[in-house]
Amino acid sequence: MRWLLALALTAAPALAEGERAGEFDYYVLSLSWSPTFCALTGDARGEDQCDARHDYSFTLHGLWPQNEFGWPSYCRTGERDPSRGQTKAMADIMGSSGLAWYEWKKHGRCSGLSAEGYYALSRRAYETVNIPDVFQNLRKDVKLPASVVEEAFVETNPGLDAAMITVTCEAGRVQEARICLTRDLEFRPCGLDAARDCRMTDALMEAVR
Repeated sequence: MRWLLALALTAAPALAEGERAGEFDYYVLSLSWSPTFCALTGDARGEDQCDARHDYSFTLHGLWPQNEFGWPSYCRTGERDPSRGQTKAMADIMGSSGLAWYEWKKHGRCSGLSAEGYYALSRRAYETVNIPDVFQNLRKDVKLPASVVEEAFVETNPGLDAAMITVTCEAGRVQEARICLTRDLEFRPCGLDAARDCRMTDALMEAVR
C-alpha cells in the first residue's frame, strides 16, 4: 500500500491555478520566523520588517486554502481586490503590506471571502495560535532540533498535536511553523502533502530583531 500511496503523490499535480473560489477542504496557517526571512531575503531588499525596532518573531506568512491533496491558487473570484489601506493594516502581523497583497492574490481569492473578510479571518487565525514565549523573547542565536519548535507549539496550544503542525527549514535555518486548521479555525490533522517536517538536529534560529 505504501508504494501505491507514494505513486499517487508523485503522479498527481500538487496544485493548479485559476480554480473556483471557495472550493477547498481546510486551511494551513503559515507562520514565518522573521529573522530567517530577513537573513535570507529581507535584509538584501531593505525590508522595513527587518528593522531592529520591530523585534518580530513568528509573523503571519499567510492563511492558505488547502485540499486533502494539493491546493488552489490564483482563483477566479468576483470579489474586489483590497485597498492600500486594507493591506497596510495587515503589516503589524505580516511585516509588510506587499506580502498582504500577494497573499490575497495567490491564496485569499481562493477563500471565497471578500478581501476584508479574508484579512479578518487571517488575523483571527493568527491570534488563535499561542506563540511560545521562549521564541517571542529569544535574545540570542541558538541551534536546536527543528522538532523542538514543533514540541513547543504543541505544549503551548491545547488541542494541537504533532499531526497538526509541521516545521520547515531553509538554508540550515528554521523557516516556518505551519498549522492545519478547519474552515472554522479548529486544529485538525494536516494532509499528507502538507506535512513536511524538517529533520535537522542543529537548525539555526537567530534572535528576534
